[in-house]
Amino acid sequence: MKIGVVVASSRFAPERAHAVDAWMAAHFPDRSVSVVFHPSCFLKSGHFAGDDKARADAFVDFANDPRLDAVWFGRGGYGACRIAEAIAPRLTAVARKKKYMGYSDAGSLLAMLYKAGFAHLAHGPMASDAVRSDATAYRALNWFLKGDPASLEPSLLNDPRPAVAFNLTIIDQLLGTPLEPDLTGHVLMLEEVSEALYRVDRMMFHLTSQASIRRVAGIRLGRVSDVPANDPDFGQTPEDIVRYWCRRSGIPYLGLADIGHDGDNKVVPFGRR
Repeated sequence: MKIGVVVASSRFAPERAHAVDAWMAAHFPDRSVSVVFHPSCFLKSGHFAGDDKARADAFVDFANDPRLDAVWFGRGGYGACRIAEAIAPRLTAVARKKKYMGYSDAGSLLAMLYKAGFAHLAHGPMASDAVRSDATAYRALNWFLKGDPASLEPSLLNDPRPAVAFNLTIIDQLLGTPLEPDLTGHVLMLEEVSEALYRVDRMMFHLTSQASIRRVAGIRLGRVSDVPANDPDFGQTPEDIVRYWCRRSGIPYLGLADIGHDGDNKVVPFGRR
């Protein structure tokens, strides 16, 4: 399998790519699985890995390339929402056959692809996560290779309903935009990082107030990590907050999900398995 790596958001250091290449060479010396980084990954344009056109062109280039079996997001950050609409009409039938995986800011492009009917999408470890631990890398690659059930978020094994997973900030910001997919009847899994709890509460108010989100089958909460201190203390846990807004909006709260901005992040394929 040959996997193309693209960066649709923030800058990506060449050293991180070298580390991923070294990991792949050590664990797949026969090159049965390999990654290739698009040259645009290493461009710099202020905050971004190249300007909007360069990042959009790179994604389209790899998505439409018949020599590649999958597209793997290199990292998150910010910037994918700026290019998603420009990408959508340029994708071919070749792009629809591929698997795509990432999380965090990559959620903007995963949402766009899901809305466009792409069938092989997942919230899961990114290429730069491959060097966090062998388990993280194999979890991602085993989903790419064979859709391994052992890679999946555990609740998916016993729940036949379609599912999606997003960073809370990302899905909250997509509501009402051309990128928002129809999540009617889906289990919506949420995770967050580096946000104060009052902001998590505010986003849950906005998210669960939307008619489109009130049509989901329910919400599961992944990890909310690296929470900045708040003065005064907010007084509720992330799960307290999600339970409150689910109860208030009439959305079933389904419990915890094993996803987050960490090496234990499990894979959530979009839609039905």
